[in-house]
Amino acid sequence: MNYRHSFHAGNSADVVKHSLLIALIRALQQKPGALTLIDTHAGCGLYDLQDDTAQRTGEAEHGVVRALTDKNPLLDDYRTAVRAANGGTDGHLYPGSPHVLAQLLRPQDVLIVNEKHPEDIAALRRAMRGTPAAVHGRDAYELWLAMLPTKTPRGVVVVDPPYEKTDERERITATLAAAHRKWSHGVTVVWYPLKDRETHQRWKQQLRRIGLPKLLTIEHWLYDADQPGIYNGAGLFIVNPPYAFMQELPPLLEALRTALAPDGHRGTLTAEWLS
Repeated sequence: MNYRHSFHAGNSADVVKHSLLIALIRALQQKPGALTLIDTHAGCGLYDLQDDTAQRTGEAEHGVVRALTDKNPLLDDYRTAVRAANGGTDGHLYPGSPHVLAQLLRPQDVLIVNEKHPEDIAALRRAMRGTPAAVHGRDAYELWLAMLPTKTPRGVVVVDPPYEKTDERERITATLAAAHRKWSHGVTVVWYPLKDRETHQRWKQQLRRIGLPKLLTIEHWLYDADQPGIYNGAGLFIVNPPYAFMQELPPLLEALRTALAPDGHRGTLTAEWLS
């Protein structure tokens, strides 16, 4: 599956991913200690939903557009982040993960973003101007390990690849295991698309064998029955999610499921421990 960010900006997966990222960072920031935030596959950083690539799929209509018109106050932080990229109002720009993370920075926090694609890294540098982010153009998995342990006592690594390579899941699994050996207390977030349950179940079994003591999986299946051969949803693996985040998670997941359910479907958005 090729999931390059620019074709899918603002879709339902982005709404869930960015809503949960905001909640996760806010939970960690309840303590004053500095955080290092690392985005290994940062993409362009900022997307124009009127651009041809976004218009070609039209996925934002079923994601950010629904979220912006939803009335549930649990989505207010997400809506604020999107509107901040548009000068405080609804608009046609969509903030990617690095842009969202930059909005959340406190003076003591550090942001490192990385993108290897030659066109996207140029766009990323433009999008991150005026922020304190350090922008890299390295292999994502090499950077992931090279930056660990973080210089600050606490940190979050966000891993959000396009899954265009057949060995992407294997590289994530191996790097996650190596990262845990270097940085066992760190928080890691891995995004993934959901196409078929059998492939995903095999990957979950591989991750279980790593033996991470606190590994949470959040799965958003859009349809009441799997749609063969197409994108069926997305999810996150989260290593070491903080207690405050877990306390807020159930109502937030229900708010997101309700806002994003396709017409005629209820869908599911659930969390479970893999450990």
